[in-house]
Amino acid sequence: MPGKRPLNATAIPGAKRERKAITLDIKLEVLRRFEAGEKLSQIAKTLGLAVSTVATIRDNKEKIKASSQITTPLRASRLTHHRSAVMENMERLLSVWLEDQSQRNVPLSVAIIQEKAKSLFDDLQREQGESSQMEKFSASKGWFVRFKERHCLPHFKMNTTPPGGNVDTYLEMLKSIIEEGEYTPWQVFNVDETGLYWKRLPEGMFLSAEEKAQPGFKSSRDRLMLLLGGNAAGDFKLKPLLVYHSENPAALKGYSKPNLPVIWRSDKKAWATRAIFHEWFTYFFCPAVEKYCAQNNLTNKALLILDGAPCHPVNLSDLSAHVRVEYLHDTTADLIQPMGQGVTSIFKAHYLRRTFEHILEATDGEDKATVREFWRNYSIMDAVDNIVVAWEALKPVTMNSLWKKIWPECVQCHSLPRTDNITQLRQDIMTLARNVACEEVTDADLGRLLQSHEDDLSNQELMQLQQGWAAGEEAGEDASPALRQLTTEALSVAFSHFEAGLKILTSNSSDDEWKQQVSRAINKAIYCYRELYNEKKRRSKQLS
Repeated sequence: MPGKRPLNATAIPGAKRERKAITLDIKLEVLRRFEAGEKLSQIAKTLGLAVSTVATIRDNKEKIKASSQITTPLRASRLTHHRSAVMENMERLLSVWLEDQSQRNVPLSVAIIQEKAKSLFDDLQREQGESSQMEKFSASKGWFVRFKERHCLPHFKMNTTPPGGNVDTYLEMLKSIIEEGEYTPWQVFNVDETGLYWKRLPEGMFLSAEEKAQPGFKSSRDRLMLLLGGNAAGDFKLKPLLVYHSENPAALKGYSKPNLPVIWRSDKKAWATRAIFHEWFTYFFCPAVEKYCAQNNLTNKALLILDGAPCHPVNLSDLSAHVRVEYLHDTTADLIQPMGQGVTSIFKAHYLRRTFEHILEATDGEDKATVREFWRNYSIMDAVDNIVVAWEALKPVTMNSLWKKIWPECVQCHSLPRTDNITQLRQDIMTLARNVACEEVTDADLGRLLQSHEDDLSNQELMQLQQGWAAGEEAGEDASPALRQLTTEALSVAFSHFEAGLKILTSNSSDDEWKQQVSRAINKAIYCYRELYNEKKRRSKQLS
């Protein structure tokens, strides 16, 4: 017939997409997953459906269930052998745990994953009560294979190679890069992410016990991520990047985030993402290095050393003409990365000491708040202030000593100052804790607290995180807004406005030196945007 497309004809671009039949089996599977607590977007992704379709199925739940009761499906066995809600929840939490391990670049094995899965399953069964105790789960290798197929897992590092196998080879390669690039210790940098529980005190203290007894307490919600680092000389510590689970917590009301002493970013899981790291590198790290080099009469160039964490993009060197990025091998990162050589433990001890000092300052004297009142109101903004004080407390000699394994020639002193000695810091904290709470805090309590920052997410914390994310989604909370992308057209318009403004400012002055100073200051301020513009133009030409 005229106008009718043959059955075997090639699809025409832009033609209407063929509708996909949604069987009763699929609809029931959607409802089962939704009742198990799975998000609409995840259900849609897993089953290959549109989110709107999944939402429609959810809204017609009663009709679909009524239809299933009066319909005898041809494949009845497929409808009766569904996986339980406990199993679904376990795999969802296990995926979160795997992503957390991946974020921290922790090597894993199949046996470790199986053990975590079994532990999660048992704890979820206990949460469900006795009725779910009949189901058995052995976390077999067959289950693991099917689990990988069912879930879009992040790339996680499997522990198949003994650590340290290529240390000498890598150190030789790094040494040659430093020599060929003629980098000095003032121009070589390292950064790394670390977790911090910002409102956590030693277990034995009454404040810690009362905090946990508060209605709605969730230990996982006081967790944030910090990106810390500096140069090999130790004299330049970078402004901390802080990733929190909320973009606009109540404690930030009235504050200007760009003027905070930290770089504030948000992610509902409080993890660094590639987008966050990419933005940090382009708009914060590169300009900070340029300013530092200018102030110290150094050539504007730097070498940034990173580990292979998934949040570290692999093309960073392409984004700057002045910064080279080198990545540590997975088998060597834990052994030689400067920021992994104890500095995070020292920083967290400084943070805890500063927290106790803050409590004493706020409660010492008449007409002051009680310790209970202060701690009840201790907010993320108090934590931000104390994070900055703790980070500034680390001495340059401490920051320089971190490089003794990866670049021993640049280390000036191999012994830490008294203020950064972890043993001395613990003694100071115990003394302060006694003054705050009039009770004994043991060194073992402190050790467990400091270690907890680096520990895996516990099963309870995983469950609490899931509840918190679900509550945020129900309330429509968008904790991780999409970064606005600047186009070449928008940047070009912005540059034209800057140039027009500069002409107006300098038109009524005959002082050429003053004109040059103003021009230099403005061009320096927008330099990173010009680099971004040039990079976008270059990529556009390559694509065309």
